[in-house]
Amino acid sequence: MDGRRLWLRIRRVWIMLGLSATVVFVTWSLIAYRASPAARAAIRSDAAAAVRHEDGIWSFTPSRPVPAGRPALVFFPGALVDPVAYAPLLRAVASAGFPAYLVELPRRGAFGGADDPALGVRLERLLGRPGAPTRWIVAGHSRGGVVASRVAATRRGSGFAGLVLIGTSHPRDVDLGTLAVPVTKVVGTRDGLASPAEVEANRAKLPRSTRWVWIEGGNHSQFGWYGFQPGDRRATLAASAQREAMIRAVLEALAGATSAAPAS
Repeated sequence: MDGRRLWLRIRRVWIMLGLSATVVFVTWSLIAYRASPAARAAIRSDAAAAVRHEDGIWSFTPSRPVPAGRPALVFFPGALVDPVAYAPLLRAVASAGFPAYLVELPRRGAFGGADDPALGVRLERLLGRPGAPTRWIVAGHSRGGVVASRVAATRRGSGFAGLVLIGTSHPRDVDLGTLAVPVTKVVGTRDGLASPAEVEANRAKLPRSTRWVWIEGGNHSQFGWYGFQPGDRRATLAASAQREAMIRAVLEALAGATSAAPAS
């Protein structure tokens, strides 16, 4: 066999291996980022909350009247993750009496979706429509934390009442050290995609008053109701316990924003 034929055969083998690896990765990702049955059950309206999905926004509205001035949660999901995977968090918030909204990332954040102008349009539509919350805290997980950081940097005032960053090393690209609203940072000590070391590297870009919630044994994937995410580390804490800690941190942030509301 001459050198040219040998090279063509090797090239074919490498192409086949590359295609096979791509198929395996895409298949694994589709399974890993899929919302769990519990998450899908959480998007059904019931006596505690009405759920609605329209134009890239999920709304979880408490069934009982919401006191005037009570802050709402505006949440951004992680990249590639089925947005429904965060429905149990938003349902828990609505069940506690706070309106909750999930703003989907265009193309689930892939191919620049987290930077797509359509995302800003969705947020403006949410905050500008009739019955929109007059006060709100912004939160996000993973890539959603990047978006939440950017919103916090550009929308100071105008009802912005707090920030919650979950499972993200950000803010990395913006300095939020002068934010005057309460900030909560939620970190899993076994997060393989936003490691404690990466998180600490950007500590100086958050206010000194930031409330840090360290979840011992928690990883990246268990902040949502989906599978094991590629690149993550195995958690040593039960998923239910990690999610309960996250929900508690979010509710405490909302309660803090409520108590900090100016007197009417």
